[in-house]
Amino acid sequence: MKLRLGPLPDGGTVKLTVTLSTPLKAQLDRYAELHSASFGTPVDASTLVPLMLTAFLARDRAFQRAARQKE
Repeated sequence: MKLRLGPLPDGGTVKLTVTLSTPLKAQLDRYAELHSASFGTPVDASTLVPLMLTAFLARDRAFQRAARQKE
């Protein structure tokens, strides 16, 4: 199975607290299980969320366009 989110990179972090719906948390936990099985490294949802957001922002063309205009 090829998940969209690849192996975990190393990097610095900043703590951010968010509130999620129960169904979304369950989906994130399931994704973490699949990621762990796919890459052989245990990982939890809280580790994956920043990577998912990074991937989302990188693929959002309107966001990228707006970011380039601000430069």
